[in-house]
Amino acid sequence: MNQIKHEGLFSVVQPDDSGMSLPFIYEEAGVVTLYFRMGSIQSQMREDRPDHLVLSYTRTMMAFLLFNRYPETLVMIGLGGGSMAKWCYRHLPCSDITVAEINPHVISLRDYFHIPQDDTRFRVLCEDGAAYVARASGQIDVLIVDGFDADGQPPELCSEEFYNACYDALTSSGLMVVNLCGWGDRINIARIEKIFGDRVLVVTPDDGSNRVVFACKGQPLWHGEHPGSFLMKLKEFDYQQRFSGASAHGSRCGSDRLWDERSME
Repeated sequence: MNQIKHEGLFSVVQPDDSGMSLPFIYEEAGVVTLYFRMGSIQSQMREDRPDHLVLSYTRTMMAFLLFNRYPETLVMIGLGGGSMAKWCYRHLPCSDITVAEINPHVISLRDYFHIPQDDTRFRVLCEDGAAYVARASGQIDVLIVDGFDADGQPPELCSEEFYNACYDALTSSGLMVVNLCGWGDRINIARIEKIFGDRVLVVTPDDGSNRVVFACKGQPLWHGEHPGSFLMKLKEFDYQQRFSGASAHGSRCGSDRLWDERSME
């Protein structure tokens, strides 16, 4: 693999005729950033803590653990720099984790971003996330949708047909978490609400540029929760993950050290 470096800018993949967006990397002050184009960050990693969640929206998305602390089956659409995949691999040792990423150039950077190798409980598949979801009827406990290319969110990953397939792919109490960032956010939220009804919660992370949508297939997992109280729990979860350096491995699946138990009362 050839590498070109100029003032912190790396190109670590070579152009081809696949038509896929070509990612590149910018490294500065111990932070590695993945881009498809400058000004639009795809992923960030601290070199001294590769599995730390740097971007606010990723911490918000991982707050699905407030709803389901021990998911058996977790599927992610979109790999990027693997921030959430690495975090889940570390903190959820008993979850089966599958990542569907359509762009082979992105997957080729997995070693650079310290993404774990495939094993019995973790795998990265080079395939269309929409196609994967369409054949996973009733199998997924938590579905995380964070797929973007150089032009933003592909229409195949935000259509009504796609969200219908996501609903069908979830178990009876399954949860979908979607990252939205673009002019079509309101349209996409309306599509999700059409399918999931009132079992939808929209959260704006601290940076304000993304919207994270939590959508339940069964009874809303925040049922009976005062909206302000629940949002405080999300903020506390975000704060703890931003500054936490503790390992989450424990004697049983998941960990009680991911957050203060008082935040769950």
